Amino acid sequence: MTKYIFVTGGVVSGLGKGITASSVALLLKSRGYKVFMQKFDPYFNVDPGTMNPIQHGEVFVTYDGCETDLDLGHYERFIDEELNYSSNITSGKIFKSVIDKERHGDYLGATVQMIPHITNEIKNKVYEAGHSSGADIVITEIGGTVGDIESQPFIEALRQIQYERGSSETFFIHCTLIPYIFGSNELKTKPTQNSVRDLRNMGIRPDALVCRAPYNTGDHIKEKLSLFCSVPKEHVIDSIDVNNIYEIPINYYEQKIDEIILKQFGLPIKRADLSDWKNLIKTVNNLDKEIEIALVGKYVELHDAYISVAESLKHAGYKYNTKININWIDSEKLEDDKVNLKEVFKNSKGILVPGGFGTRGINGKIKAITYARTNDIPFLGICLGMQLAVIEFARNVCGIKDANSTEFDANTKEPIIDLMADQKSVVNMGGTLRLGNYECAITKNTLAYKDYNSEKILERHRHRYEFNNKYMKLLESKGMVFSGVNEKADLVEIIELPKLKHFIASQFHPEFRSRPLKPAPLFDSFIKASIENK
Repeated sequence: MTKYIFVTGGVVSGLGKGITASSVALLLKSRGYKVFMQKFDPYFNVDPGTMNPIQHGEVFVTYDGCETDLDLGHYERFIDEELNYSSNITSGKIFKSVIDKERHGDYLGATVQMIPHITNEIKNKVYEAGHSSGADIVITEIGGTVGDIESQPFIEALRQIQYERGSSETFFIHCTLIPYIFGSNELKTKPTQNSVRDLRNMGIRPDALVCRAPYNTGDHIKEKLSLFCSVPKEHVIDSIDVNNIYEIPINYYEQKIDEIILKQFGLPIKRADLSDWKNLIKTVNNLDKEIEIALVGKYVELHDAYISVAESLKHAGYKYNTKININWIDSEKLEDDKVNLKEVFKNSKGILVPGGFGTRGINGKIKAITYARTNDIPFLGICLGMQLAVIEFARNVCGIKDANSTEFDANTKEPIIDLMADQKSVVNMGGTLRLGNYECAITKNTLAYKDYNSEKILERHRHRYEFNNKYMKLLESKGMVFSGVNEKADLVEIIELPKLKHFIASQFHPEFRSRPLKPAPLFDSFIKASIENK
């Protein structure tokens, strides 16, 4: 029977609930248990797919095509497991489902209320994660903090689960802040005491506290929290600040949080194998080279908007014992003709243009692609980055001066990038993109084949516009190679320019499958080429 762990937060947001949940999952997996992860977000958007990346950060996409919170990227990168549609549940999804059922008559005329209808729907989503994954243990993170009005239905549903399933099948971890007060030079426990009191007032008794602090709290603090919060002293876990995020699971392991959980569940405490993870930590702490990579985007003021891309660059760097320094470049600023591109990219050994939507900053991205191509600087384009690489090549090499995308100019005479026929009637913005895993056939004797060493691959997508195949022969005649295609739908997936050192772009998002111990192939070869370019 599946066991359930719930991770809540108090005092302030941003304490690292997601990393705590991921670390616990990693430790349990290292002991041979099948784990699965889930995030509850209290906002009323059905999913983050239509939200501004500058407000919310990146939209992470699962293999089955769900647009989710960026925390799921942390989950997948830590535990190296593919998550699914049941992994990200929002208030919007819950309320929409309940209202749809009410309209359908599923409640047989009953008055639909917060309890039991909304809370039952939340509980169903928790149990569905267990059923859909077949996991031994499901770890669910609750977004926001205890006391938030919008989080109350989730907390009430979890209270019911704790009551119904008992302590042998549920475990509650509460993440709190232990602030350091300058002047008195001491750590203060009152914020944690108050946060736990709020949680207990809502009917939930935490089984363990994870306390974010600048340094280890010591026995005195733990004894005080144990007394005031009714949590065993050994269940008060320090979450101290670290320079290397991968050290956090080891910190928890040394405090035996996984053993505490397994004892409560009555499950065998199998031997943990963390050797690969410890080797990763050693690698990251001892990188002896470094290079700069330019990331040209229009959401660069919030680095979380490209967090999977940034992490994928780091993963590839680890393989080559190289620290990756990202040169964050606002593509809008490149549109000013006074900007000296040579100066902007003078230290960058590779140029990456990631995905995005809309017209803002497009010409700046195209200028960056032109600079990479004409100066033979290793280049990687992703999604929109591929589309713009094709437009740039069509304009500046093939002489199609009006080459454009119908996303930017609906009336363009040269729609190099266009909507698929079945997309032209789409009205709703949310959930209507090409999403999730699609197959790609790769041509032999190409850079893409060298990268993947396979004729068939699966990669995740998130886009609406596609390359217009009627221009393929012309671009091929000028030297562009279409090295990856989706044969079923006859859609271009990968383009490259073989006459250059390294110039490749994909319609899919390889960053969603990159892992610290297994860098994505396109990032791997891009970083390798950039290092050689140094």
